[in-house]
Amino acid sequence: AGMNGTAIENFVCVIFNVSFMNCTWHASRTASGDTQYFLYWRTSKKEDYTGCQNYIKDNHGRHTGCRFQNVTIENKRAYFLVNGSRRGQNIHLYEKKILLYTIVFLITCLEKLTPPVNVTVNCTEASHGCEIQWQPPHTSHVKRPGCFKYEIVIEKK
Repeated sequence: AGMNGTAIENFVCVIFNVSFMNCTWHASRTASGDTQYFLYWRTSKKEDYTGCQNYIKDNHGRHTGCRFQNVTIENKRAYFLVNGSRRGQNIHLYEKKILLYTIVFLITCLEKLTPPVNVTVNCTEASHGCEIQWQPPHTSHVKRPGCFKYEIVIEKK
Protein backbone atom coordinates (compact mmCIF):
# COMPACT_ATOMS: atom_id res chain seq x y z
CA ALA A 1 0.00 0.00 0.00
CA GLY A 2 1.05 3.60 -0.52
CA MET A 3 2.76 5.50 -3.30
CA ASN A 4 5.79 3.75 -4.84
CA GLY A 5 9.19 5.25 -4.00
CA THR A 6 7.99 6.93 -0.82
CA ALA A 7 9.18 4.40 1.80
CA ILE A 8 11.94 5.36 4.22
CA GLU A 9 15.56 4.34 3.59
CA ASN A 10 18.57 3.28 5.69
CA PHE A 11 16.65 2.10 8.77
CA VAL A 12 19.04 1.38 11.69
CA CYS A 13 18.51 0.74 15.42
CA VAL A 14 21.16 0.95 18.14
CA ILE A 15 20.70 -0.39 21.68
CA PHE A 16 22.87 1.24 24.35
CA ASN A 17 23.21 1.33 28.13
CA VAL A 18 21.23 -1.93 28.29
CA SER A 19 17.70 -0.50 28.03
CA PHE A 20 17.77 2.40 25.56
CA MET A 21 17.25 2.11 21.82
CA ASN A 22 17.51 4.71 19.07
CA CYS A 23 16.13 3.98 15.62
CA THR A 24 16.84 6.31 12.71
CA TRP A 25 16.06 6.45 9.01
CA HIS A 26 16.31 8.75 6.01
CA ALA A 27 13.29 10.25 4.33
CA SER A 28 12.63 8.85 0.89
CA ARG A 29 14.34 10.67 -1.98
CA THR A 30 10.91 11.74 -3.23
CA ALA A 31 9.69 12.96 0.17
CA SER A 32 8.33 16.47 0.23
CA GLY A 33 8.45 18.73 3.27
CA ASP A 34 4.94 17.71 4.29
CA THR A 35 5.78 13.98 4.46
CA GLN A 36 5.42 12.59 7.97
CA TYR A 37 6.54 9.17 9.23
CA PHE A 38 5.37 7.08 12.19
CA LEU A 39 7.34 4.20 13.73
CA TYR A 40 5.83 1.16 15.46
CA TRP A 41 7.59 -1.92 16.84
CA ARG A 42 7.00 -5.18 18.69
CA THR A 43 9.11 -8.13 19.82
CA SER A 44 6.63 -10.84 18.89
CA LYS A 45 4.05 -11.36 16.17
CA LYS A 46 1.56 -12.08 18.96
CA GLU A 47 1.97 -8.61 20.47
CA ASP A 48 0.39 -5.37 19.35
CA TYR A 49 2.68 -2.75 17.85
CA THR A 50 3.88 0.03 20.17
CA GLY A 51 4.19 3.49 18.67
CA CYS A 52 7.09 5.85 19.18
CA GLN A 53 6.59 8.42 21.94
CA ASN A 54 9.81 10.42 21.46
CA TYR A 55 10.56 11.26 17.82
CA ILE A 56 13.79 12.69 16.40
CA LYS A 57 12.95 15.35 13.80
CA ASP A 58 14.79 16.87 10.85
CA ASN A 59 14.82 20.55 9.78
CA HIS A 60 11.42 20.14 8.10
CA GLY A 61 9.85 18.73 11.28
CA ARG A 62 9.64 15.24 9.73
CA HIS A 63 10.13 12.26 12.02
CA THR A 64 13.46 10.67 11.09
CA GLY A 65 14.06 8.62 14.22
CA CYS A 66 12.82 7.57 17.61
CA ARG A 67 14.30 7.29 21.11
CA PHE A 68 13.00 4.40 23.20
CA GLN A 69 13.56 4.01 26.95
CA ASN A 70 13.18 0.97 29.21
CA VAL A 71 13.52 -1.44 26.30
CA THR A 72 13.43 -5.11 27.26
CA ILE A 73 13.84 -7.68 24.53
CA GLU A 74 13.39 -11.26 25.68
CA ASN A 75 13.98 -12.96 22.35
CA LYS A 76 16.27 -11.98 19.50
CA ARG A 77 13.64 -10.70 17.08
CA ALA A 78 12.01 -7.34 16.71
CA TYR A 79 9.45 -6.24 14.14
CA PHE A 80 9.42 -2.65 12.92
CA LEU A 81 6.87 -0.82 10.82
CA VAL A 82 7.08 2.75 9.49
CA ASN A 83 4.09 4.29 7.78
CA GLY A 84 3.06 7.84 7.08
CA SER A 85 1.50 10.24 4.65
CA ARG A 86 2.14 13.20 2.41
CA ARG A 87 -0.35 15.50 0.78
CA GLY A 88 -3.11 13.38 2.33
CA GLN A 89 -1.89 10.19 0.62
CA ASN A 90 -0.27 7.21 2.36
CA ILE A 91 3.40 6.59 1.80
CA HIS A 92 4.73 3.14 0.92
CA LEU A 93 4.84 1.01 4.08
CA TYR A 94 8.24 -0.07 5.43
CA GLU A 95 8.30 -3.34 7.41
CA LYS A 96 11.40 -5.04 8.76
CA LYS A 97 12.06 -8.06 10.95
CA ILE A 98 15.45 -7.70 12.58
CA LEU A 99 17.43 -10.44 14.24
CA LEU A 100 18.94 -8.44 17.06
CA TYR A 101 22.53 -8.93 18.19
CA THR A 102 23.42 -10.85 15.03
CA ILE A 103 26.44 -9.49 13.22
CA VAL A 104 25.74 -9.63 9.52
CA PHE A 105 27.20 -7.91 6.50
CA LEU A 106 24.70 -5.07 6.75
CA ILE A 107 24.06 -4.27 10.40
CA THR A 108 20.60 -2.90 11.00
CA CYS A 109 20.54 -3.24 14.77
CA LEU A 110 23.40 -3.44 17.20
CA GLU A 111 24.19 -2.85 20.83
CA LYS A 112 26.76 -0.33 22.00
CA LEU A 113 28.24 -1.73 25.18
CA THR A 114 29.27 0.22 28.22
CA PRO A 115 32.87 -0.15 29.44
CA PRO A 116 33.70 -2.98 31.87
CA VAL A 117 32.63 -2.30 35.45
CA ASN A 118 34.38 -2.55 38.83
CA VAL A 119 37.85 -2.12 37.34
CA THR A 120 40.60 -2.47 39.95
CA VAL A 121 44.35 -2.15 39.60
CA ASN A 122 46.69 -3.56 42.21
CA CYS A 123 50.43 -2.95 41.74
CA THR A 124 53.12 -4.34 44.03
CA GLU A 125 56.85 -3.69 44.15
CA ALA A 126 57.53 -7.32 45.10
CA SER A 127 56.18 -8.71 41.84
CA HIS A 128 57.26 -5.71 39.75
CA GLY A 129 53.88 -5.81 38.09
CA CYS A 130 50.21 -5.02 38.34
CA GLU A 131 47.07 -7.09 38.49
CA ILE A 132 44.04 -5.63 36.71
CA GLN A 133 40.57 -7.06 37.28
CA TRP A 134 37.12 -6.12 35.98
CA GLN A 135 33.63 -7.43 35.40
CA PRO A 136 31.91 -7.61 32.00
CA PRO A 137 29.82 -4.62 30.92
CA HIS A 138 26.09 -4.57 31.48
CA THR A 139 24.28 -5.87 28.43
CA SER A 140 20.74 -6.71 27.51
CA HIS A 141 21.45 -10.03 25.83
CA VAL A 142 24.89 -11.59 26.45
CA LYS A 143 24.71 -14.01 29.35
CA ARG A 144 28.17 -15.64 29.06
CA PRO A 145 31.23 -13.59 30.08
CA GLY A 146 33.35 -15.65 27.68
CA CYS A 147 31.68 -13.86 24.76
CA PHE A 148 33.72 -10.71 25.46
CA LYS A 149 37.24 -9.92 24.33
CA TYR A 150 39.18 -7.14 26.02
CA GLU A 151 42.12 -4.98 25.10
CA ILE A 152 44.19 -3.13 27.66
CA VAL A 153 46.16 -0.06 26.68
CA ILE A 154 48.79 0.96 29.25
CA GLU A 155 50.23 4.42 29.00
CA LYS A 156 53.19 5.64 31.01
CA LYS A 157 52.55 8.93 32.72
